[in-house]
Amino acid sequence: MRLSPDSLILWQAGPCRLNGTILFTWLVMALLVGGSWLVTRRLRQGGNLPRGQNFLEALVLLILVQTREVTRREPRPFFPFLATLFLFIALSNLLGVVPGFESPTGSLSTTTALALCVMVSVPLHGIRQSGLVAYLKNYFRPTPLMAPFNIVGEISRTLALAVRLFGNVMSGAMIAAILLAIAPLIMPVPLQLLGLLTGVVQAYIFAILAAVYIAAGIEVQEEGEGGRRLP
Repeated sequence: MRLSPDSLILWQAGPCRLNGTILFTWLVMALLVGGSWLVTRRLRQGGNLPRGQNFLEALVLLILVQTREVTRREPRPFFPFLATLFLFIALSNLLGVVPGFESPTGSLSTTTALALCVMVSVPLHGIRQSGLVAYLKNYFRPTPLMAPFNIVGEISRTLALAVRLFGNVMSGAMIAAILLAIAPLIMPVPLQLLGLLTGVVQAYIFAILAAVYIAAGIEVQEEGEGGRRLP
């Protein structure tokens, strides 16, 4: 049993290699792009909407509402990033129940890359909201002595995001393999249903944590600016 798709080497020439993580990641991206094109190529207004458009609109509305509730701000500036995170992680985890497919989120390199994207997005949104100087001052609050601890907190938060997602996906795969070895005729269906549920939950948790971190990153001089939160 492979603990990570990184160990699945499909092609190698010198230092360059194509492993399972890269292959399955590009497969997920292709499915997301292709599915988006199919759903959005014939959008309609009014009644008798296609099922794909109904599902897409419901999903967009759900993500917008959840982002608004978490950040207490207008969610559209954060929507593209958070929605992409959720859809990529959810689809990667859901496809894990397909025989032969290994979820790229079961690789620490993938989860680290996703967490680094969150780490970069936090200061970008904070600077866009409050300006570079005002955002950097946040690292020196309440005293300049706290600057190293605030920076370490940013790094450790990113590490926790990566390890949490990787650990949950990897442990779920290991438990499923053990239970299938013990009771191969009874466990497959319940495990697949559980895998579908936990896959979506993990994607939701990761996206919500990203929204929380972004919201915290733009809390710079909020009171002095008169407040920009939504009621």
